[in-house]
Amino acid sequence: MNGIPCRLRRWPAGYDRCLLFFSSLGHPPGSGSIARSTGWRPWSSRLDSPMNVFDRKMKRRQKNWASSLPESGKYDYLKEEVGSRVVDRVFDIVRTFPLALDIGCGKGYIAENLNKETVQTLVQVDIAENVLKHPVETEIPTYRVLADEEFLPFKENTFDLILSSLSLHWVNDLPRAFKQIHSSLKADGVFVGAMLGGETLYELRCSLQLAELEREGGFAPHVSPFTAVTDLGNLLAQAGFTMLTVDIDEILVNYPGIFEVMEDLQGMGESNCAWSRKPLLHRDTMLAAAAVYKEMYGNDDGSVPATFQILYMIGWKPHESQAKPAQRGSATFSFGDLGNISKLMTKKDK
Repeated sequence: MNGIPCRLRRWPAGYDRCLLFFSSLGHPPGSGSIARSTGWRPWSSRLDSPMNVFDRKMKRRQKNWASSLPESGKYDYLKEEVGSRVVDRVFDIVRTFPLALDIGCGKGYIAENLNKETVQTLVQVDIAENVLKHPVETEIPTYRVLADEEFLPFKENTFDLILSSLSLHWVNDLPRAFKQIHSSLKADGVFVGAMLGGETLYELRCSLQLAELEREGGFAPHVSPFTAVTDLGNLLAQAGFTMLTVDIDEILVNYPGIFEVMEDLQGMGESNCAWSRKPLLHRDTMLAAAAVYKEMYGNDDGSVPATFQILYMIGWKPHESQAKPAQRGSATFSFGDLGNISKLMTKKDK
């Protein structure tokens, strides 16, 4: 398997006051404490909501199992790379954030790339307790909180910055999750996140479907459904975010074959947990899918590619100090004048 180059940065220690919002965190920042949120709610079930695609209990078990593997670090390459790219977007915002939240933090793929000049105190939240017990090193004072990303247990107007990397694609009610994030931000606070997009693992999806059609006469979904980029901006706007930025990136990873792709997905804790998933795959179907994968998508060296489409998003909570769009019809030049804009500006100055 050809991994992705990942950047790992270390920063000097820093400390600042953390304005905490619930009483269960009684330990000093960076002490390694894990707290259950006081707003803990039961795991979502099949009957809770019509917007219930994923089995959250299954996802929690998958992440706990993956983090308990003896060499779990060798499966972190994708999350480390995307975490660093999320932080690069934070660095583009020239500001210091006193208090930040990392939703679905995992081992701390975002935290390891941050520095104290950008974030002074960090709260990390994840659904799986095992990943919180073995975080990567960071010099920023942190609190780790065991809580469901679908039910954030924080008061309104708490955080200056909210981050999330490769977690929100497992949330059932994404519009509600965005509204919770918006509510938890202070005015003029910013949300920077990344999630898997709809074209992720299309090679694996197509190969499995074609193999099942040929061997079993029909197919079931084996790859989780993901959000389309065309919907993301609308969802953020409906949640109340302004000055939106949404962009797409693709990361291509080469593997020896389909079995290595699926093994790494398990090791990442990224296996399918949709309620509609098929529990077992027949051996003949898997062998056929492996052949289809190599025939349709294989590289010249015998390896197969797997595409991870990453959707990055930035949204701001409104504040009176933010720039406002000009009123409709207030422009002094038309689009047809853009080619001669320098001449027009010179005449205007005279």
